[in-house]
Amino acid sequence: MMNTKRYFQLLLVPLLGCAVVFLTPQKVAADADRAPANNDSGSATTDHAPAGPRQKSPNVTINLIHRLVDRGVLSAEDARELIQQAENDAAEARAQVAKPEAEPVPKDTVSVRYVPEIVKLQMRDEIKEEVLKQARDEHWAAPNMLPAWVSRLGVKGDLRVRYENDAFPKGNNNTGEFPNFNAINTGAPFDTTGTAFSPQRDVDQERNRFRLRARLGTEINLENGFTAGLRLATGENNSPVTQNQSLGAANSAQGGNFSKYAVWLDQAFLKYEWGGLPTKNLAVSVGRFENPFFSTSILWANDLGFDGLAVQGRQAVGDGLTAFGSGGAFPVFNTDLNFSSNRPQKYPSTDKWLYGGQVGLDWKINEDFNFKGAGAFYYFENIEGKLSAPVVLTSSADQGNTDDTRPAFAQYGNTYMNLRNITPTADNGFGTKNQWQYFGLATPFHDAAFTGRLDYKHFEPFVISLTGEFVENLAFDQGRINTLAVNNGGAGHFVGGDTGWIVGLKLGDVVLQKRWDWNIGLDYRYVASDAVVDGFCDSDFGGGGTNVKGYSINAALALAPKIALGLHWLSSDQVAGPTLKADTLQLDVNAKW
Repeated sequence: MMNTKRYFQLLLVPLLGCAVVFLTPQKVAADADRAPANNDSGSATTDHAPAGPRQKSPNVTINLIHRLVDRGVLSAEDARELIQQAENDAAEARAQVAKPEAEPVPKDTVSVRYVPEIVKLQMRDEIKEEVLKQARDEHWAAPNMLPAWVSRLGVKGDLRVRYENDAFPKGNNNTGEFPNFNAINTGAPFDTTGTAFSPQRDVDQERNRFRLRARLGTEINLENGFTAGLRLATGENNSPVTQNQSLGAANSAQGGNFSKYAVWLDQAFLKYEWGGLPTKNLAVSVGRFENPFFSTSILWANDLGFDGLAVQGRQAVGDGLTAFGSGGAFPVFNTDLNFSSNRPQKYPSTDKWLYGGQVGLDWKINEDFNFKGAGAFYYFENIEGKLSAPVVLTSSADQGNTDDTRPAFAQYGNTYMNLRNITPTADNGFGTKNQWQYFGLATPFHDAAFTGRLDYKHFEPFVISLTGEFVENLAFDQGRINTLAVNNGGAGHFVGGDTGWIVGLKLGDVVLQKRWDWNIGLDYRYVASDAVVDGFCDSDFGGGGTNVKGYSINAALALAPKIALGLHWLSSDQVAGPTLKADTLQLDVNAKW
């Protein structure tokens, strides 16, 4: 039977050890981990004191046991036994709580030890917006607040306010060499035997204007791949190439003295899409819609809309290669159902059409370079003027059977011909009076075009782009024009051409998405008189139209994600014919939503 003193010794040691561990658990455990086995106990040669100097241990429990030996409470043998048992217990405890081996951390893993408050707020807002979007899409946040069609309706638009200065360097020919054929063809015919000049374009008087362009559109998801679109836009007339409204400009229908301005139906279409991927998609559009072709403004003005039917497709054909194509039929002009309006017998229809097709390749050369190129052919049917059957005119209200072959809209530069084959009789003084004329295009237009763009994206979002386009009118007939032309040198003295090209460099942000995003661009162009139909190409350079060459400089700077400033400088010269130079400065404030 164990005596009382021995029993007290064995009972006291674990109680004291537990108290120390309880009071300083982390330090004791850490020290126990560091204590080497059988080294911190020292060597006791007697029951009451060590035989020599003893090294102190960083472990509180071990030091306590040594103190108990020094005071005779424990023998050295009991102390060694207790220390050995404690070390064994500590080893077992460490084994039980040891964590499993951590999985290797991927190389691209970022360890974040501190998240700034501004980042927390941004994350909160993004998560909130994502949750709200999901709620709206799935109709579980407030299913009865809005009708279901609202979720399928998207609204977008833009607003541009522009200051524009149109100036003309000295030396332009102002002797009546620049007839305004659009003014003649959209009004009463012009008597070519009169003493007055025909309507003429401005070639020497500077003009300053404030101009407004506002567009508001919507696209409605009709589901199952179908979409409908509508867009309204401003415009001081029904020009197809611009929606600009000159502030204060007065005409018979609107403008001037702070009166209101007209709004036009700019787009209205139905579209079906299948695929919906950048590398696989088929889209069919009918109605009035955006330009479906990859092109520049020497062929199609940036704001030009197309009427009719268009089919567009994209398909991946290899590693980094995507083929694309567009095609369609587009009515340019439809003859009045009652033409001629003042005759019981009507004239045959001379409807005008555009048939276009384009194929191209989008090639991701590598991580830095991307090339997009395409070839297109645009066939205009009945776009050229036609000489009428012999006719005798007694007033400006009389009509010829080919009057509807004249352009319904034109800018400047194309070569024109007389449309009415007026028979000399006593009623018109044998050709000395009553020679009321309309004018049509002197050449057909069958345009072959090649367009390309090379992008360097190494510093993305900063991108450097090189763009070019070449176009030739394959239907151009020099002999026909020499016989029929009434401008550009007159019959037998034609000066002009059938080709056009442009090359441009642009660098900066492709899309202005945040404050201080910017881009600048420079291009040079050469567009001969009959390379393209002047009524559909750029409306700003050289006053709009063809027979122009020169350069333009463009720059843009974002003041906010949806607000940007724009600067444009355009300087042009005539390609052929009488001297006509023009400089245009434009300063813009743009808003988009």
